Amino acid sequence: MVPGTEKECNMDTDRYVSPLSERYASKEMQYVFSPDMKFRTWRKLWIALAETEMELGLKQITPEMIEELKEHQDDINYEEAKAREKIVRHDVMSHVYAYGLQCPKAKGIIHLGATSCYVGDNTDIIVMNEALKLVKKKLVNVIANLAKFADQYKELPTLAFTHFQPAQPTTVGKRATLWMQEFLMDLEDLEYVASTLKLLGSKGTTGTQASFLELFEGDQETIDKIDPMIAKKMGFDNVYPVSGQTYSRKVDTRVANILAGIAASAHKMSNDIRLLQHLKEVEEPFEKTQIGSSAMAYKRNPMRSERIASLSRYVMIDALNPAITSATQWFERTLDDSANKRLSIPEGFLAIDGILDLCMNVTDGLKVYPKVIEKHLLAELPFMATENIMMDAVKRGGDRQELHEEIRSLSMQAGATVKEEGKENNLVDLIAADELFGVSREEILDVLKPELYTGRAKIQTEKFLRDVVQPVLDANKDLLGGVAEINV
Repeated sequence: MVPGTEKECNMDTDRYVSPLSERYASKEMQYVFSPDMKFRTWRKLWIALAETEMELGLKQITPEMIEELKEHQDDINYEEAKAREKIVRHDVMSHVYAYGLQCPKAKGIIHLGATSCYVGDNTDIIVMNEALKLVKKKLVNVIANLAKFADQYKELPTLAFTHFQPAQPTTVGKRATLWMQEFLMDLEDLEYVASTLKLLGSKGTTGTQASFLELFEGDQETIDKIDPMIAKKMGFDNVYPVSGQTYSRKVDTRVANILAGIAASAHKMSNDIRLLQHLKEVEEPFEKTQIGSSAMAYKRNPMRSERIASLSRYVMIDALNPAITSATQWFERTLDDSANKRLSIPEGFLAIDGILDLCMNVTDGLKVYPKVIEKHLLAELPFMATENIMMDAVKRGGDRQELHEEIRSLSMQAGATVKEEGKENNLVDLIAADELFGVSREEILDVLKPELYTGRAKIQTEKFLRDVVQPVLDANKDLLGGVAEINV
């Protein structure tokens, strides 16, 4: 028997609830995509349209009607709209009807000259614009956290890795600049795309503004003023100059690609942190009462970084939806975009919101273990110091080719000691005992200072923070100070 068929359903447990809203996304982002935000924006757009038409000379619209519309702008009668939609099967006309019940004087001029996409598409742009603002705020705070971390550890030598094999050392702070640089690229892309967002305006059923030709009796000069006036009232500089019934779905593609780019950057960083946590060099925050494993009580799993990676894959794949939708729109409009947009755009934003909250949390509390880092570095450093040891021996009169062959042979021997016998790297002792090099163990150890092998990592980090990152943080100082709330 289907649960709830014989008694009232428990709405908390008997139907699917999106984990994006229950577990991952913030209340702020959820509100941006809420019905309340949507329908309040519809009413603002209807007021902007009516005001514009009145200001451009439509006599049937009066200031009294505008005041009535504004009076009921926010007290949306949802029940009436819902009941009406069951009858007419049209969400926009249901809300026009419900608004008209509250505004009897203005009832006849609500939505005048417009088509459904006037409220639907303009609202979608407005909502995406607001969502991008929240994404930007969180992205800036992730960059700020990483900047602080990079500055703190700009001098701490650590093994670098190529192919996840030990390579020439870098510093912990320099590695963080690599993560930061990708997030800065995402911020640049976000700011550019956000700056190009425009409203659809009010262009009618196929984008020709034919209804306004009728309303304004063919007055082209007046009709040209409609869209810019609506845009200004809604806080935008302009509208897309041409359209079909909808704004180009290429816009959704561009926005989704921004989210996918952030997801890729977050995924890369989270993977690095997961690998570092395996090495016990760096750990994500771990709460005092947090359980790492149901079976293995000692475990400290990098679950937040894993969640970043998991959600990031979703966002990257989600970006395909708007791209395919954009590619398959027919002529001036088809409706096969609607159901897809209702899912792909909100869920992409809700997921990236959760990702950035996790990134903020993780980067604000990264734990570094210098002693473990030093141990790993010193275990590999003798191999990396062989070039310097060899050059010093040449300066003392040695033969470079003979020394190279000897140090190659000793390195292979030391490598076998580590890998096959599980012992410590004994290359230093092997070289010190070899008369060909004429160098003592103490002299070799003087060469094995990790800071001698990090190149310009510290200087690069300082220059990057000063010349690249700080100007961005200064330009966005009003966005700084965000704190992420992690639900699970």
